[in-house]
Amino acid sequence: MSRVAVIGAGSWGTAFAGLIASNADEVSLWCHSASSAEAINETRVNPRYLDGYELPGNVRATASLSEAVAGIDACVLALPSTHLSSVCADLAGSLAPGVASLTLTKGIEPHTGLLMTEVAARELGHPERMAALSGPNHAEEVCQGLPAAAVIASDNLELARRLRELVATPAFRVYVSEDVRGVEVCGAVKNVIAIACGMCSGLGFGDNTLALLLTRGVAEIGRMAHACGGQPMTCMGLAGMGDLVATCTSGHSRNRRFGEAYIQGSSLADFERQTHMVVEGARAVISVRELGARLGVELPICDAVWRVIHGDVPVRDMAALLMERVPTEEFYGMSPAANGVRLSR
Repeated sequence: MSRVAVIGAGSWGTAFAGLIASNADEVSLWCHSASSAEAINETRVNPRYLDGYELPGNVRATASLSEAVAGIDACVLALPSTHLSSVCADLAGSLAPGVASLTLTKGIEPHTGLLMTEVAARELGHPERMAALSGPNHAEEVCQGLPAAAVIASDNLELARRLRELVATPAFRVYVSEDVRGVEVCGAVKNVIAIACGMCSGLGFGDNTLALLLTRGVAEIGRMAHACGGQPMTCMGLAGMGDLVATCTSGHSRNRRFGEAYIQGSSLADFERQTHMVVEGARAVISVRELGARLGVELPICDAVWRVIHGDVPVRDMAALLMERVPTEEFYGMSPAANGVRLSR
């Protein structure tokens, strides 16, 4: 894979373009803004994200989708979930059918319940060429070359292995998985749990509360993954517990920071305008709750976050919503037989 396109020049897309530049001859980075593309090519620095991070010389930015994907071997989709469908629709006419697509976007589409690789495949076709990458990967640390790891999941394990060769570096360890549904559910739901952790931190709750949310959060993710046809054990890995810990505890996490800011009176619109970042968990909580209701999955933490952000429950009542529930078996809703076994879709 000598020529690769990264579609989306946010913080993660920018860091990822720099990451794979060591394994590809050319990397084209698509920017929504022509001025951003010009600034990157002139200064080697993204003017809006990762201030001070200098992109390698073989990364070239462009505001033209057709130019970005001309002659490429692989396409990396690093877009907000709200824009994935529309940008892929615009991309469909320019992307060659044999190109492998790696989705970095995390979320579940409202109303349809489609995962992000499924949304991309709907617009681009060729689902057999789709894979998803997930893991505890803050762009601010990846761009510095600090040790990190991720998992690439695809129904086509050979494709996942080929993409691993493109992505893996001495500082970025990459594993492969066939459990696309489990990996993608982990990526969507963990952002909602991170908002809850930020809210509880903002309310002054302590480490015990954070540990409670993390562990019950991973159980909630496991129930959802199992209901969607994924493997609950995937939730113990990089896409699940690994990403959950990073997103729920780090100051780099926009979802956790939004939860803290919400307690201080910031609205979602204000926070996103100030940070120039999309709070994926605030969108995912709508589609996750909707899909959970359709599948009959109990999601108490997600439900509480939805009630606070999109409902009419005061944020200080969130703890009562959770603590007043009657405890049941710790791992209910997950099949013990699913340990290491690929479940039927």
